[in-house]
Amino acid sequence: MAEFLNRWRTGLAKTSKAAFGRLADVFGATEITAETWDDLETLLVQADLGVETTTDVIRSLQRLTRSLGLIRTAELRSHLRQELRARLDAPVLPVWDVSPAIILLVGVNGSGKTTTVAKLAHRFRGEGKRVLLGAADTFRAAAVDQLQVWADRLQVPLVAGQQDADPGAVAYNAVQAGLARGVDIVLIDTAGRLHTRYNLMEELKKVYRVVGKALPGAPHAVWLVLDATTGQNALQQARQFKEAVGVTGVILAKLDSSARGGMVFAIQRELGLPILFAGLGEQPEDLAPFDPEAFVDGILADFEA
Repeated sequence: MAEFLNRWRTGLAKTSKAAFGRLADVFGATEITAETWDDLETLLVQADLGVETTTDVIRSLQRLTRSLGLIRTAELRSHLRQELRARLDAPVLPVWDVSPAIILLVGVNGSGKTTTVAKLAHRFRGEGKRVLLGAADTFRAAAVDQLQVWADRLQVPLVAGQQDADPGAVAYNAVQAGLARGVDIVLIDTAGRLHTRYNLMEELKKVYRVVGKALPGAPHAVWLVLDATTGQNALQQARQFKEAVGVTGVILAKLDSSARGGMVFAIQRELGLPILFAGLGEQPEDLAPFDPEAFVDGILADFEA
């Protein structure tokens, strides 16, 4: 258990130090004043919680202060932890009764999507699942090469096409190959695309439809990979992808490289999407199921030290 918590604390060290660590200056031995709330609001917004989530937290703490008769800022420490924890849901990782389960991975350029596909393959294989990868990012030759390296290392089959081939065709072939080989899960890596580019988002919709033609009911999950270093900018990306292809869950990549971990709260509140996994390092085993308790413990490590 200690090793598990240390892993999260290490992965969230930048967020804890850069953002939440400064809370100690607010929650000292002073009395609670109007300035206390102003300072706390500023810090939470700067920590990327988002304006709406920050407002909710502040109002709830103010109600508690009045009802419990709190006077000193230090008395708010444990209540802040409880308020943050209450705004995060523990994800229920899906269990499919279909074989193969088709998972579509989507996201913008540079989000860490291809590496995340490999980490998911590693995780599923560790659970005894038979996995097949589909390299539907046909615009970036390096993406196919990167996925091939991972496929060889993990000893899982890969279906790919020529550069600039129709990504829908590659996705279709991957599903068909998964059916023929009797695998449990097909992970399809799609090309990174800007959420503001209409033609690229339409192409992604086509990939989604083609997968459904290859296997009725597919895809069984659409997971959006978000770069945690982008903070609040990731919210608009998520909204567009959710509208385009019905995103069912979020994976936060590069959380260990980010000082903007507070975005997790905004994603939960404003998008209503579960955060399924978080990238806490570069190794295959560094993709961890999202744990709200460990997350809050990690971001408040410097504050509560």
